Amino acid sequence: MHMPKTSKTMPPRPAHDVLRIATAIVIGGSAWLAVAEVRAQSSPTTYPYEGRADWARMPDGRTWGAPSGLKMDPDQRSLWVLERCGDYSGPGCAESDLPPVLQFDLSGRLVRSFGAGMFVFPHGLAVDHEGNVWVVDGRGVEGKGHVVVKFSPEGEVLLTLGQPGVAGEGPYTLNRPSDVAIAPNGDIFVVDGHTGMDTNMRIVKYAPDGTYIKEWGRKGPAPGELNGAHGIAMDSQGRLFVADRENNRIQIFDQDGNFVDAWTQFGTPSGLYITPDDVLYVADYGAGIRIGSARDGRVTRFIAAANWNTESVRVGEAVAVDANGVIYVGENANKKLMRFDPPR
Repeated sequence: MHMPKTSKTMPPRPAHDVLRIATAIVIGGSAWLAVAEVRAQSSPTTYPYEGRADWARMPDGRTWGAPSGLKMDPDQRSLWVLERCGDYSGPGCAESDLPPVLQFDLSGRLVRSFGAGMFVFPHGLAVDHEGNVWVVDGRGVEGKGHVVVKFSPEGEVLLTLGQPGVAGEGPYTLNRPSDVAIAPNGDIFVVDGHTGMDTNMRIVKYAPDGTYIKEWGRKGPAPGELNGAHGIAMDSQGRLFVADRENNRIQIFDQDGNFVDAWTQFGTPSGLYITPDDVLYVADYGAGIRIGSARDGRVTRFIAAANWNTESVRVGEAVAVDANGVIYVGENANKKLMRFDPPR
């Protein structure tokens, strides 16, 4: 297995260089909690966002499971959501006839859905520059699971990585994959492995047609090693940001697997989203949403809904942001799709 060349040592976790200021606000009966997090030498600024869980309208009779993957469509007019068929910790979609792939317009209207009967435990989601939708299935049963599936925007299967129902560590088998990212040239990067389980701990690179190219990573805390890799995103330079959750850091690699840096200031990262202008949004597991720069790692904002009402983020699994600055969060523990509108 290829191990990356280490170019930097992992920096220590910042201890006293961050300042948090929490402000509770009640407007029109809605409770807000805004927390600004900045370097201590900077002037603190608060950024209030209103949390809502009632904006996306599911079909009659269907309730949310865990929204485990969120991505904006390339035209920024709709949000793709990967959802566990109304179940969080049980059989997920394995015993369900509900479609786990959902497309909503920005008013919350369901545009289309597909993928019924195809997945076991939907986990990660990507949308490429052509609008194709990539779905990661993080568990397996006989005949399905442990795969990454590429769909057209209409739901036609275009490509499958891995062997359905087969867990393995070879070039064309996966074991509980977590997420996927697609480069502008079509190269595919799969985060293969999950927290606290006997799985692979690697990043696997494939060509656009699914041909294996290379892999890197193994379980451990050292630079380039992974423990509970859970999400992946790409910045404007083409660098890969990996949510190395159990190591409480984001690791940055180039597309050949060479280690670039490790950032601990974003907490315990579960889901990542990077805007075209390199603003980094991180779902900090069990804490909230941290916002900063993918260019220099500076954390500028921390946002969580007030914990005294139902609009709280207990366990953020995934995060996405539209062109208007609206933040969408897949709330795992509370089983809902949150929307945070910026102040007007």
